[in-house]
Amino acid sequence: MKPPLFDYASPETIADAVSALSSNPGAMVLAGGQSLVPAMNFRLASPSVLVDLQRIPGLDTISIDDGVIRVGAMVRHRDLELDDAVNAVHPLIREVMAHVAHVPIRNRGTVVGSLCHADAAAEMPLLLVLTDGAVKAVGPKGERIIAARDLFQFHMTTTRDADEIVTEAHFPVPGTGAGLAFDEFARRHGDYAIAAIGALIEKNGDGTVSRAALAACGIGDRPTRLAASEAALTGTRLDDADLEAAVRAARDEITAPDDMHATNAYRKHLTGALIKRVVAAAAARAK
Repeated sequence: MKPPLFDYASPETIADAVSALSSNPGAMVLAGGQSLVPAMNFRLASPSVLVDLQRIPGLDTISIDDGVIRVGAMVRHRDLELDDAVNAVHPLIREVMAHVAHVPIRNRGTVVGSLCHADAAAEMPLLLVLTDGAVKAVGPKGERIIAARDLFQFHMTTTRDADEIVTEAHFPVPGTGAGLAFDEFARRHGDYAIAAIGALIEKNGDGTVSRAALAACGIGDRPTRLAASEAALTGTRLDDADLEAAVRAARDEITAPDDMHATNAYRKHLTGALIKRVVAAAAARAK
């Protein structure tokens, strides 16, 4: 199919982009287009105007400042994946990126675009939630920082206002000694996850867990922090009983209904297996 008719704007400043977005009801932002363009072709999206960000300078940069990795709105997945400076301070980003679609898609799709698309089974929103990240949004009223815990509302729905543009994503650098790991189960490599888990584990000097962070995607209507599982693991030595307790604590968070890919019961089974695997891997990496 072909997309519906639309107007096209190619601003050269953020101010002009915000103006084009706010003055045209139904306008949408175009960055990498790897989600939006297929949605338009299937008539699932019908923007009145496409506001293309590619001519705006400075949006394709990656920087590491004050313990935060700042990723501009036009940074492609592949650029972030291959950035050695980022990998040195946050190796989980590269590990997660290997599960995002395929290399041709990662060459064109943008990190911020994936966050704004907010697919409930996508990996990058999970990573932002896991590490307590945030995004910077700019609109007619100025700019604001939206924490990851407040950003994702529902499948493909965020708290970004319709006249705002997300110009940056902020991924905090994990603390020294933190162990991180990620794994997912999908029908084929590159598909969206049926269930995925990310974990961050920090340990005390005696080997007990001082901090546990767990996030999941594919199991509900948004990326989810598994707070009850985190509490079940904190202060433990991560023996089998502790991991089983974390699995039990996560069951109420698995709300995805039966669909063509998996039943709710199967997702609960997958999530339990992934929690055990990923927490063990993160703990082994913790120092």
